Amino acid sequence: MNPVTRGSSRTGDHRHTRFPSRPAGHGPYAAPAPAHPRAGRFGTRHILGHMKLSRRVSWFLLAFGVWSWMVWTTFVKNLWKDTSGLAFHHHSHSHPTAYFWIHLTLAIVSFLLGTVIGALGIRGLLALRREAAAGTAAGAEAAQSSGAAGAAEPESPAALRR
Repeated sequence: MNPVTRGSSRTGDHRHTRFPSRPAGHGPYAAPAPAHPRAGRFGTRHILGHMKLSRRVSWFLLAFGVWSWMVWTTFVKNLWKDTSGLAFHHHSHSHPTAYFWIHLTLAIVSFLLGTVIGALGIRGLLALRREAAAGTAAGAEAAQSSGAAGAAEPESPAALRR
């Protein structure tokens, strides 16, 4: 008896299969999938390989990174100038409290996250700029080749407004 068909001796009948919606080759004993062409050293794809950020999202990420740096820089300055006794024992900078270390750790983690998030925003904006430059170059090249053929087409109103 075939373990997949649950008691049915007919192998071509899919009504009795355990997973009728799964295509053949899936499961614990299936052959491994071929590696992606841009696979990394261990066969995994680059995590941001084909991700595309919009201009709005890229600006938001960049603004968040800048905002994070501004806020946490101010916080660390105020933490260092603290005279209430929360950050330092006996108002001496040589005896920091647990409050100081916890909040300094929070600030450092926030600096790192702000830097990474801002860098993602910058990368998104640079990729959009490269894409626009490539599209403009391809459009100019196509216009030049069509102009060389002698076919003069009237420009659209949108192209004239640029």
